[in-house]
Amino acid sequence: MHTDRAESIGVSALLFLASDPRRIERFLALTGVEPGQLRLESRSPHMLAAVLDHLLQDESLLLVFCTEDSIPPEDISPARRALAEMVGEMGEDADFSA
Repeated sequence: MHTDRAESIGVSALLFLASDPRRIERFLALTGVEPGQLRLESRSPHMLAAVLDHLLQDESLLLVFCTEDSIPPEDISPARRALAEMVGEMGEDADFSA
């Protein structure tokens, strides 16, 4: 997947989480990311990969996101991999907790 497309999916996923206080609060709680850190790193490949990891951990949330943003669910893992490659982390086991 092209990196521009991966970043676009990551940003859309972050906006999806941020559009609902419960979603973003859960993301922050589970990842340990502070709100200020999220603001500073919101467009970094590392943070966007963490967002996609979060969605991949919750299939129902992932499907809601994909439906709302008209993104095929099968595009999420390749986008996460492309973001991982951008930050030098490879493989399915790369840790993106911030």
